[in-house]
Amino acid sequence: MEKPNENINAVENPRATLETSMGNIVMEFYPEDAPKTVANFIGLAKKGYYDGVTFHRVVSGFVIQGGDPTGTGAGGDSIYGGDFEDELNPSTESYKRGYTEGTVAMANRGPDTNSSQFFIMLDYKAMPKLYAIFGKVIEGGDVAQSIGKVQVDANDKPLQPVIINKVTVQE
Repeated sequence: MEKPNENINAVENPRATLETSMGNIVMEFYPEDAPKTVANFIGLAKKGYYDGVTFHRVVSGFVIQGGDPTGTGAGGDSIYGGDFEDELNPSTESYKRGYTEGTVAMANRGPDTNSSQFFIMLDYKAMPKLYAIFGKVIEGGDVAQSIGKVQVDANDKPLQPVIINKVTVQE
């Protein structure tokens, strides 16, 4: 007699739920495509690093960006004790797809300067492939779109803070 699959409810790829002040966003990660990046996000999330952090940059129809505890776009840390290298592999499906709506990728200041900041694409944009793609939004895309419509100042900072209250990881 065949044994029932004991892991029938197991999650294939790790996920994280961002509980924001505007609703929940669930992201699924690509550990095969960007193992260090996924490990960094999960490690920071498990330590509560993102809890209380804002989406400090919002560009309607383009991106929402968060992960900087200073809220300025200039801060951030990694689990590696500093910046870490880009994971840009042209053979991966995520790289081939590019920056489509719902893509989750690392924000950086230039090559190999990844830390804690990430962005979620609100629409497809043909951009240079300079940002490590490490996941996608699988639930709450409407929440991300709503965040993308908040009023911002001249520097794309929301006039009313959009807060990531808590990040919960499902592995």
